[in-house]
Amino acid sequence: MDRIALILVIVGALNWLLVGLFKVDLVAAIFGGQTSFLSRIIYVLVGLSGIWSISFLNRGRRSA
Repeated sequence: MDRIALILVIVGALNWLLVGLFKVDLVAAIFGGQTSFLSRIIYVLVGLSGIWSISFLNRGRRSA
């Protein structure tokens, strides 16, 4: 689960990089626009993965 979450967070970060540099939303371009059902699912999964990844911070503190 951690690996999937990390991959989705990276996808989201790269998408935001493209939006910031080139005004291109790659997720929307691939899945049919920002309001398409598939794009919204990807956005939700990336967001949930970001929330899940917050737990990585606590794991680092416990082992240190």
